[in-house]
Amino acid sequence: MDKTATYQLLVKQVESLIEGEDNTVGQLANAAAILHETMKWWWTGFYLVKDGELQLGPFQGPIACYRIKSGRGVCGTAWQQDRTIVVPDVEQFPGHIACSSESRSEIVVPLHAPDGNVAGVLDIDSRELATFDDVDAHWLQQIARVIEQQVKL
Repeated sequence: MDKTATYQLLVKQVESLIEGEDNTVGQLANAAAILHETMKWWWTGFYLVKDGELQLGPFQGPIACYRIKSGRGVCGTAWQQDRTIVVPDVEQFPGHIACSSESRSEIVVPLHAPDGNVAGVLDIDSRELATFDDVDAHWLQQIARVIEQQVKL
């Protein structure tokens, strides 16, 4: 199955997995799990805005940083600029936060609360260089919209 077809299926699976549930932690945990298991990424998870910083939420993969300030690293920059960021080589990203030295490329997609403010980010890391591209950005943004509609962020 090609990447686009896999993502099309994932959008439907994430939607059916979290629809009608009111357990935010469970919804995000299951969304991270299905993305992680399907795509075989190194780290897949969420950081949520709380007390003026991004705080670690549900994830799959190795240990992670607990807190990220606005504008710091890829996650903090995506939050501050309210945009999806694709990083082919994390070593080339100014201010990259190395939670794991094995992470080589990354994509971060903002998640919005009903008021339009960024409420968190979907963060995905790969152990390979240049794993993520415009196709990933497009479909992960679609998955983010599903999460925004179904999860109380």
